[in-house]
Amino acid sequence: MLKKTRLHSTLFMSTLCLFASGHSVAAETPADPLKAVVDAAIQPIMQEQGIPGMAVAVLINGKAHYFNYGVSSKTDKQPVTENTLFEIGSISKTFNATLAAYAVAQGKLSLSENTSHYLPELRGSAFDRISVLNLGTYTPGGLPLQFPDDADSTDKMMRYFQHWKPAYPAGARRQYSNPSIGLFGYVAARSLGQPFDDLMEKNLLPKLGLQHTYLKVPKDQMNRYAQGYTKDDRPSRVGPGALDSEAYGIKTTSSDLLRYVQVNMQPQQLEKPLQQAIASTHAGYYQFGDTIQGLGWEFYPYPAKLDTLLEGNSYKMLEPQQLDWFKAPQPPRANSWVNKTGATNGFGAYVAYIPAKNIGIVLLANKNYPNPARVKAAYEVLGAVEKLQ
Repeated sequence: MLKKTRLHSTLFMSTLCLFASGHSVAAETPADPLKAVVDAAIQPIMQEQGIPGMAVAVLINGKAHYFNYGVSSKTDKQPVTENTLFEIGSISKTFNATLAAYAVAQGKLSLSENTSHYLPELRGSAFDRISVLNLGTYTPGGLPLQFPDDADSTDKMMRYFQHWKPAYPAGARRQYSNPSIGLFGYVAARSLGQPFDDLMEKNLLPKLGLQHTYLKVPKDQMNRYAQGYTKDDRPSRVGPGALDSEAYGIKTTSSDLLRYVQVNMQPQQLEKPLQQAIASTHAGYYQFGDTIQGLGWEFYPYPAKLDTLLEGNSYKMLEPQQLDWFKAPQPPRANSWVNKTGATNGFGAYVAYIPAKNIGIVLLANKNYPNPARVKAAYEVLGAVEKLQ
């Protein structure tokens, strides 16, 4: 169970010193030192980017700290809380990967098997030579970032895959792709014999202890669902699309997402197959640039430089990348900066954690804003916490 707490007053005094050069913090400020750190990192971003509301959650040695800013909607002016629902975009891919790894742990799915083994409708296509692991690591041979408009629906996507031709051999390049990892989740669900949404909402999410995380927000929870805003401030929420649940469909709260961070760092309380699944998502399969690719998650040796994290989370990484496969999957490393960005048209999110330090952070915003601002804020907060532990 996550507990909300405050740090010792000595952390406050150290924080004052840390931020004295760049931020004015009055000596008489009531001692919530972590709030001073988070305020200094978040408030300028909200002003610069015109973000209506943000929920920030920080995990320190198993204890949760929540910091909420602004409103969930410009219309009704409801304040953001740790129970406000946000779209998390591609952070959903880590949930997808966990479900697939859970299927592997149960002996239902093999990452080395060809995709068409699980999807007979793709036999005779390129997917006879593309492994399940290729799908989960964005290496099937050049699937695009998004489905073409004429294939972006459940009833049309399979025909698209049947006729798709790789640009290069499977495993030769990393090309970040919703259709790739979306199909990964679809295959996992097929191996388990149930629809993806049912497996996620009725099985995996409850087993992870997530009580307010959804693919489809129930009617009685809609009052907690933040209104998103595009970069030009138009209201926006995610719409349906091919493999949307698998690639970018999760809606959750900062408190639930911080719980997810905690069980990723300390899964011992979970059932054995789920512990195995989480460990599998933390294995490293190859390296591109300074980034190590896991299943859903991406890793950097810790301590990591800010420039390294900015590069690894830059939009340049959406382009095809050269890579070096490891001879065998690298086991999880506690001394890692683990992260994933996520966005929809109206929301921006970021999760990062350092298992060896038992610290992590969740940033949720109801506006899509640039990745560098998210990474810098997380780096600033976790860096301060790590120094002052």
